[in-house]
Amino acid sequence: MATLLGGLAGLAGVTGAVTAGVAAVRRPRPYLPAGHAVVSERVEDPLPDVLRHGLAGLTVPVRPGPHGELFLGPGNPRPGHTLRRLVLAPLFARVRSRGGRLTRDQRVPFRLVVEFAGPTRDAETLLRAYRMLDQQLRDHAALLSRCLDGRLESGAVTVAVAGIVDVRELLAGQPRRYAFADGSFDDIGNYGAPPALVPMISEQWARRFGWDGREPFPAEERHLLHALVAGAHEEGRTVRVGGLPPAGRPARRAIWHELIEAGVDVIADPDQAGLARYLRRHRRVPAASPPAAPRRPSPTPRRDLAQSV
Repeated sequence: MATLLGGLAGLAGVTGAVTAGVAAVRRPRPYLPAGHAVVSERVEDPLPDVLRHGLAGLTVPVRPGPHGELFLGPGNPRPGHTLRRLVLAPLFARVRSRGGRLTRDQRVPFRLVVEFAGPTRDAETLLRAYRMLDQQLRDHAALLSRCLDGRLESGAVTVAVAGIVDVRELLAGQPRRYAFADGSFDDIGNYGAPPALVPMISEQWARRFGWDGREPFPAEERHLLHALVAGAHEEGRTVRVGGLPPAGRPARRAIWHELIEAGVDVIADPDQAGLARYLRRHRRVPAASPPAAPRRPSPTPRRDLAQSV
């Protein structure tokens, strides 16, 4: 009898541990404003893993196809494999089902970067592709960050457009729009690219930095990184850095650390699980003091509003 009771107690303990483990798995991940996923063209369904890890952004490559659709993946367009079906529809359905937020702890918009890729690069085709995107976004206007006559309003999702050289002129000519141009550090001080048009700087690491995370960070590169980030912030822009060297995870963690120390707002990386774990352990504490006003004399939004999109 004692043996039987002991066995039942042990079984109950195992069952309790399994139940606790299942509960832990089901517990929602914290929303990570600094986390941004970069997915390969060959990923079949990019959004579920991004949301599961709690990352607050996604860069997805698309290419224009028939019937006014933007298709994901390489090669010939596959029926149903579209931005609308695999990304926009489930993303906005989740926002609506949760009262206007992706998660209860969401404080900044989910940043969706639509990157136009593929062999078709002529300006007319790409501009037509942007108009496809614009039409699809207007179906979800109430949930999107927007620019109304030069005034920024934050929403649950902010959409930026990359890969179309002439898109800025088209965007600037829209008094009401639901997308923004993806920028670079070259836009700092550029009066033709105000934060209302280019609220986020998106820089590829290898474009300006040679450090791969294995050796100590060169002092001159650290100074350059801090200066560029500070310059972008003074103008009211958010900074996202991606394109990190394909090194091992310890080297990548070293770079992630330097990016956070420099004040980079968003880290873009294909290693979604590793980045999410790192950010959960190194969550940034919001500054207690109010943000500084933009440095530029042109009519631009306050830093806190610009960085909210």
